[in-house]
Amino acid sequence: MKEPDDQDTDEGKSERSKSDGRQSHSSRSASKSAVKEDYKSVEDTTGETFTEGEESYLGDNESYVEHLEGSSSSFQDDYVESIGKSQYMETPVPDAEEAEEEVKKKISESFFYDYTELASMPFVTPDSNIPLDLLTLVHSFGYDCRKRANLQLLDSNMVLYIAGNQLILLNLKTKEQTYLRSSSGRGIGVIGVHPQKTYFTVAEKGVFPKIIIYEYPSLRPYRILQDGTDLAYAYVNFNCDGTLLASVGGSPDHTLTIWNWKEEQPLLRTKAFSQEVFKVTFNPEDDEQLTTSGSGHIKFWEMALTFTGLKLQGSLGRFGKTATNDIEGYMELPDGKVLSGSEWGNMLLWEGGHIKVELSRAAGKPCHQGPINQIMLDEGEVITIGSDGCVRIWDFETIDTADTIDETGLLEIEPINELQVDKNVRLFSMIKMNEIGNNFWLSQDSNGAIWKLDLSFSNITQDPECLFSFHSGAIEALAVSPLTYLMATTGLDCSVRLYDFASKTPLVQMKFKQGGTALAWVPRLVSYGGAQITAGFEDGVVRILELYDPKGLTIFVGWKRVSDADIRLKQVFKPHTSPITALAYDRDGEVLATGSKDQTVFFFEVERDYKPIGYITTPGPVCQLTWSTASHPESTLLIICENGYVLEAPFPTIKEEEEEDHDVVSYEIKDMCIKCFHFSSVKSKILRLIEIAKRKKQKELKEKEKEERRKSLEAEMGEDGEKELQGEEEEEEEEALPEIFIPLTPCHILCGFYSGPGKFWVSLGGYDSGFLYHCEFPPYDKSSDITEKKDEPFDFRLLEDTEDNPITTITFSINQEMMFCGMQNGAIRVYILNKNDPSLTTMEDYWHFSMHDNNYGCIKAISTSFDDRFLVTTGADSNIFVFNIFSEFELKKVMKAKVPSPRFGIETEPIPEDIEDPKAYSIENARRKREHDKLMKEGEEIKAEKRERIEALRNQLQKLLQMNEELPKHMQFKRTDFDLDSKIRAEIDRKTANKIQRVEKELAWEKEKHQLGLMKLQNRFRDSLESDTIVVHAIQSDHKISSYRLVKPSKYSKSKRPSQSERRASKFERFEKEGTGRKDSQRDTGGSISVPEESIIEKGKKFRPKTLSEIMVENQIEKTRKLILKAERAQLKIQQRKKEWEDMYKSKPDDDYEDPKDVQAIKEAQLYMGDFNLKTAPDYKIPEHMRINAAKKKEELGYLDSMAYAKKVHMNKCIVSLRDLKVAVIEEIQCLVQELKNIQSTLHVSKHIPIPQIPQIYPEEVPEKRFQYDEETLLAFKQQQMKNQAETAPQVEQAASAGSAGSFLRLSSGKDGDLMARDSLSRSSKASVFNLDIPKFMEFERTDPTEVELEIMKRDEIKHLYMQQYLINRIKELIVTFDAELRLLRHQKLKLDTQMKLSDLHHVTLFQEMLLLKNFEKQENILQERVNSLDKEEQDIGK
Repeated sequence: MKEPDDQDTDEGKSERSKSDGRQSHSSRSASKSAVKEDYKSVEDTTGETFTEGEESYLGDNESYVEHLEGSSSSFQDDYVESIGKSQYMETPVPDAEEAEEEVKKKISESFFYDYTELASMPFVTPDSNIPLDLLTLVHSFGYDCRKRANLQLLDSNMVLYIAGNQLILLNLKTKEQTYLRSSSGRGIGVIGVHPQKTYFTVAEKGVFPKIIIYEYPSLRPYRILQDGTDLAYAYVNFNCDGTLLASVGGSPDHTLTIWNWKEEQPLLRTKAFSQEVFKVTFNPEDDEQLTTSGSGHIKFWEMALTFTGLKLQGSLGRFGKTATNDIEGYMELPDGKVLSGSEWGNMLLWEGGHIKVELSRAAGKPCHQGPINQIMLDEGEVITIGSDGCVRIWDFETIDTADTIDETGLLEIEPINELQVDKNVRLFSMIKMNEIGNNFWLSQDSNGAIWKLDLSFSNITQDPECLFSFHSGAIEALAVSPLTYLMATTGLDCSVRLYDFASKTPLVQMKFKQGGTALAWVPRLVSYGGAQITAGFEDGVVRILELYDPKGLTIFVGWKRVSDADIRLKQVFKPHTSPITALAYDRDGEVLATGSKDQTVFFFEVERDYKPIGYITTPGPVCQLTWSTASHPESTLLIICENGYVLEAPFPTIKEEEEEDHDVVSYEIKDMCIKCFHFSSVKSKILRLIEIAKRKKQKELKEKEKEERRKSLEAEMGEDGEKELQGEEEEEEEEALPEIFIPLTPCHILCGFYSGPGKFWVSLGGYDSGFLYHCEFPPYDKSSDITEKKDEPFDFRLLEDTEDNPITTITFSINQEMMFCGMQNGAIRVYILNKNDPSLTTMEDYWHFSMHDNNYGCIKAISTSFDDRFLVTTGADSNIFVFNIFSEFELKKVMKAKVPSPRFGIETEPIPEDIEDPKAYSIENARRKREHDKLMKEGEEIKAEKRERIEALRNQLQKLLQMNEELPKHMQFKRTDFDLDSKIRAEIDRKTANKIQRVEKELAWEKEKHQLGLMKLQNRFRDSLESDTIVVHAIQSDHKISSYRLVKPSKYSKSKRPSQSERRASKFERFEKEGTGRKDSQRDTGGSISVPEESIIEKGKKFRPKTLSEIMVENQIEKTRKLILKAERAQLKIQQRKKEWEDMYKSKPDDDYEDPKDVQAIKEAQLYMGDFNLKTAPDYKIPEHMRINAAKKKEELGYLDSMAYAKKVHMNKCIVSLRDLKVAVIEEIQCLVQELKNIQSTLHVSKHIPIPQIPQIYPEEVPEKRFQYDEETLLAFKQQQMKNQAETAPQVEQAASAGSAGSFLRLSSGKDGDLMARDSLSRSSKASVFNLDIPKFMEFERTDPTEVELEIMKRDEIKHLYMQQYLINRIKELIVTFDAELRLLRHQKLKLDTQMKLSDLHHVTLFQEMLLLKNFEKQENILQERVNSLDKEEQDIGK
């Protein structure tokens, strides 16, 4: 039986043989004018076909030009052996006389083919009453946006694109579609348009496919080109004037052919490359040059006239240092160079088969973020489009004259203009619309859209306009409304789209974060208006969407255009953790079942807002769910798994609210009686039975023939004839029957459906394809293992021509008289059945037609409308086709779907929060997590109770021990008496030690790991630091000073410093020298930048804690010392002045004395007077010590770094000393405050003076303490970390982490502060014991003081008041002195900051000078080498 896919095979072969017969060989002239005439003259056109040898992918160092004379024969022999009869064999050369006698007839220019004879037609079973127009294509909603060059423009309103086996001509204004069928029924490979827009080519797919050239606008087939490739065409292109056509084939031959298309003759033919070829084009300036590009290559072709005829010579482009990559877009320049794109977004300029220069944007940015898909030259500007959704315009002159400037081979250029179309746009191709006065372009978006772009880049430039929006990639699911002509589709492009297929209108779409995988229209029993759709997604989420007509809403805001339909999210829940593959409502609309690849089926109660009922596990990933129909006595669910298992689950038990068990940990239903059928392959047995029946029939025919012959011989020859017949009989050996074969890996079940209670049909792929299998569930057996059982179908139906093309989806008409099948190769097959025939006994006659792409257009879903008037199919090739089902009743001319009206109050209902996180908990996981948390909480409560009891017992023991201590010693119990058994305590201690040792061993690896991590962090971040930033705060004011954060010296500062005599003074030194002239002013403002570090250190040592007596004694000693020192200074000054006068008189020179220096200078002036070594002199040469090179500049740079580094280090030491001074001041203030408190304890409250607050040390003043910790700090950090883990909100976590860091610092600093305070308090308390006479009251009766005692008390009070005031003043003095020191140092640091900024600027200047000097030296070396080489040549010539 002949399929439509095969109907043109024989015809193609016969036409191919005819074209081979027409080929002849003729001579050519050597001039190029003769070559051009050959394009137009058929009589002189060579019939030879030439091939080139298999070129190496890596290329040849000597030449990349393939000379075909020596390689054609070897390649032809290999290719003939690989594919059999080859069209590449050269025809034998006829004699000259025969060549003159053979005359080729020209094809008339007015000749056209008949389209009805060319177009493929549906296949119908012979002798059946099935009409050819059983299905009529009404509309196409899809677009294969990922197909190369699948958008062509015929005029300003008509675009052309491929949709499976159809060519669609779309009118942009009226949105009307015109369809042209492929002739082979195997699909269309590529399309192209003539430069004058009067013709377009349709290059097809199939066995030896054709290229059909249609005339526009009549759409009549004008020319047919044959024998251009084996299986499919990859690209076609006309030359500039449209006289030649170049085509390149796909795998396996990749044949490049040049056609004289008007005469249907191939001019040249060769193998383009051994891998996939994307594109072929003519050079617009020279038709004899072509370019091809593809997977990992670009190739440059030239038509060469050799002594054997005209041939194609190809030169493979060499990438050199550039990485080999796939080249999608390129453009020929007028001078022969080629500009191509790359996978990483840069442009490559090719010249002579090599990359001349690689073009990128400034700062190393690529020209596009991703591959460049197309490059064009328009109006003197280069236009590139990329996968990043950008269109960029470049200057042609800059690109044409581009050349390398360094060894990298990169040249940085910037675009003139650029246009970012939109987010999530991947531009694939673009074509210009010929509108006068406008610069509009149509663009193909591989993410599913056709855009209209305005590239005028003016003040009135229009924004990018999306003309059409489609699905991108495979369409995974389809659902049709049970009430009206509406359908919904979804795919992995994360969108759900709705269409009115009666009026051929897309209505609305909704985008999500994850791709859609399943759809189901909610039945009318649940939603009477048919306004709800259930969608499943690849992250396991189910969303209930509500469709409504927004025009029915009562609230309108502004003048916004209202669409015909809209969608809103009604409900969302997540039952699964893997992609959802099936959704099904039971026949009463009470339960929704969802199946997933996570091998579970979940049930939901629809009436109670989809409340979970439970789930069951399956032995494999679920691929289809089907509820039994009303004809079945019970409602059951047919569950089909991919790996060969089919389950039947009964209707789940729905519990009432009062019956629900809230203590159940999981939703899993474990007591459901599920029947299982494990499919076992029987195809080999079926084929064996068929073979046995076939042989039996043949044997019967042979016996019948023998009997007839025996009778005829008996009648003619009598007994002699019978003997002769017996002598002729010989037993023939029968061939062995086919062996029984069962595949090791079970074949996937593609689809199935119920045939009756407990019975079902399934279609399988792989080895078991070609049949429909009728199966029956075995009785339920709880004890059986479903993984070990093997079940076989009890019946089957042979499907013709489906051995490698299985049925992937099945649906029925309402009356069950037609079974619609979607095939794996994109074809539609319709079987005509009798009514009430679930066993498919009458499944013989069928209608078959190829619609979707035959290679990758597997039909994913097929469904009829609610009234069986329309059929809708969706495929993996992004196409959606709507067909009109043949009916004797005429349809209405104007049909339109009715969008459901909105529910009352829908505009005020809040939209539920969507589940956007793919890692969100599923319903089952959330419940298990909740139960786990509940158990953990109960466990923690039990632990807390036991801890409280232990704490109470511990407190009771402490009280007993305290009572025991209060007893007299002779009555006290020993501590050991409280131990019930000493062995218990020893055992507890031993176990504790063992546990600690075991834990240490367990954590040894972790400890070592963290130590290594800490070491690496310290090596990376701390060891490179010379000093960290220290911020010292003033005590009374807000002033503060911070040190420099210094890293270890750079490589420049480590280099050898130049001597002072060789090195020129830097700007920084000159700045310092200028500063020496301003010493007086600096004295007034606080001195020079040099800070006496030792003075501050001495101050730090001086401010150590002192007692009151020490302070008083030191004051008296200080006064005496100052008086003595003053007298000694006066006496020493007088003696020194006298000595100076004496020395001055002694050193007085004579009247005729001359300075030796002046004498020497005069001699030099006299000797060299008149010898002016000016730099402008022609013979002036720079002295060696004044010459500057990169090495000296590097030394100067290092010296500058070392100077700045030294000054920063000195300032840091001063700031650290100031910090230490503050610590010493705080310690002394603490001692003074303690003494002050002791004094005030003896005074009356009314005479107390407020005690100053003790200053504090800030954490940033002691940054080194951040890395100091103790056990308390670690425990606090651990508690804070546990608290952070318990909190889920990220903001709270961040706040908690910040709090932990702060508390870490506070704890450490606070602890140090407490220790400091305790030390000072201990010292002050000791001092107060020995130095203060604080009265101690004894326990005896008080008496009135005497006069002496009153006098003593009065004197003590005066003394204490004085000391109180003195200590207060001392504290103030310490604070004021420290603040003054800080402000002074801060002022000096500000000056140093200014100098450091100047130093940084000077550093940048020196570094730039060093780079310039290096470049100059490099160029000088190159020039010097050239001079040396020329000198050597000159010397050699002289010899």
